[in-house]
Amino acid sequence: MKKTPLYEKHVALKAKVIDFGGWAMPVQYTNVIDEHRTTRSAAGLFDICHMGEIEVKGPQALDLLQLVLTRNLADQAIGQIKLSALLNEEGGIIDDLTVYRMDEDFYLLVTNAAPKDRDLYWIKKILEERKFDCHLKDISDETGKLDLQGPRSEEILRKISDADLKNMRFYHFCKAQVAGFEAIISRSGYTGEDGFEIYALGTVIGQIWDKLMNVGADLGLKPCGLGARDTLRLESGMMLNGQDMDESISPLEVPYGWIVDPNKEFIGSVPLRAKKDSGIRKKLVGLEMTGRGIARHGYTVFKGGKEIGIVTSGTFSPTLNKAIGMAFVDIDCSVPDTQIEIAIRDTMAAAKVVKLPFYKREKR
Repeated sequence: MKKTPLYEKHVALKAKVIDFGGWAMPVQYTNVIDEHRTTRSAAGLFDICHMGEIEVKGPQALDLLQLVLTRNLADQAIGQIKLSALLNEEGGIIDDLTVYRMDEDFYLLVTNAAPKDRDLYWIKKILEERKFDCHLKDISDETGKLDLQGPRSEEILRKISDADLKNMRFYHFCKAQVAGFEAIISRSGYTGEDGFEIYALGTVIGQIWDKLMNVGADLGLKPCGLGARDTLRLESGMMLNGQDMDESISPLEVPYGWIVDPNKEFIGSVPLRAKKDSGIRKKLVGLEMTGRGIARHGYTVFKGGKEIGIVTSGTFSPTLNKAIGMAFVDIDCSVPDTQIEIAIRDTMAAAKVVKLPFYKREKR
């Protein structure tokens, strides 16, 4: 398994380490519920050094990204982030990634860990075929990345950074000093809470981790693993690449229609328009268990004895104190409050379709 620059720190903290897509990653330090509730009430620190970073530079960097991504980036300002999707020629989702506009003719793509190499290959292939005047550089191996999430994250990060965090808007970023090191700080995350993503060289990310843990201790900061990250993102209605979507799924079948510009030509736009015109047959929905049990990934969904779909994600929600999940169901069964059943071993457990997200933080 590949190891992040923080691997030895996880071992020292007695984290439970698992194989996550070929990476040795901490799934928990204490337990998932404790780390989840800590992030919702105070702050949690996550190692996400396994994610990918690809630089796109050159006079036609924007032209390339306009062709390969679904989102219109023409009005993106320097210092702004936009979420977009990278599609195959059939309109299926290769990856959902964030685009940082670093400067004129300079963008940074932040990818999910598993599809990073696929992303790079696909974008490079199109770049070379169309002869765009720009180049790609994979800087993933030299880049470290932390997520500091929760209502006290700004207070904690302010102690070791010179960035104007108070005036930083959501989905914007800046270059700053963090613990004396050059870094990029973005107001973004994958938990539904206020928080920041911190990028720095992999050689110094461990020192930033230590400094954050030290200054955040009195404010309730704890290290958190992939288990809490998964329950937090699911409560907030955020999808997991490779589980809630893959290359067989289009953005129209998941809650990603808003990151698709219908007036722009991009790779996959033609089949996407055809699918929209013919009508989609399935949709990713939220579900809430009204009977006993938890809907797990891969469980079958029924309505009136007829199979109508499959669960993609499911867990017990520590915030809502109930079992929740996501599932692909027939479009006719996707309306909120539709009564459904989940096959849990030999039992049919009652559930209902609900609107996403399950949880939304109060604005402070």
